[in-house]
Amino acid sequence: VQLQASGGGLVTAGESLTLSCRVSGRTSTPYAVSWFRQLPGQGDEFVAGITLRGGATYYSDAMKNQIRISRDNAKNSVYLQMNNLKPEDTAVYYCAATSDGPATMSRNDYEYRGQGTLVTVSS
Repeated sequence: VQLQASGGGLVTAGESLTLSCRVSGRTSTPYAVSWFRQLPGQGDEFVAGITLRGGATYYSDAMKNQIRISRDNAKNSVYLQMNNLKPEDTAVYYCAATSDGPATMSRNDYEYRGQGTLVTVSS
């Protein structure tokens, strides 16, 4: 499974951004895909996850009021819509996938990870 994140960029505080994660590969469809972020000088932080078949969604408490995760199975893609972005949301955002179970908050539960896309929020 290969994951390709895109859609990052430089935005001003208060603006919105939608990230895309394209899932490809010859193996079977992953069970769940999640978004994580790497904050400067910190570890990986769970943002949101979604199961690809049933569409169940999971959100971090810190961001649940400003984000929405969705999927388009026909396009093999998962999206992360982020609203009202703040400078502290500046991070590298990446998607990860697992074939073994539902979305969890632990990066260690995901077998596959894509390269991230940088989101920079200026004040």
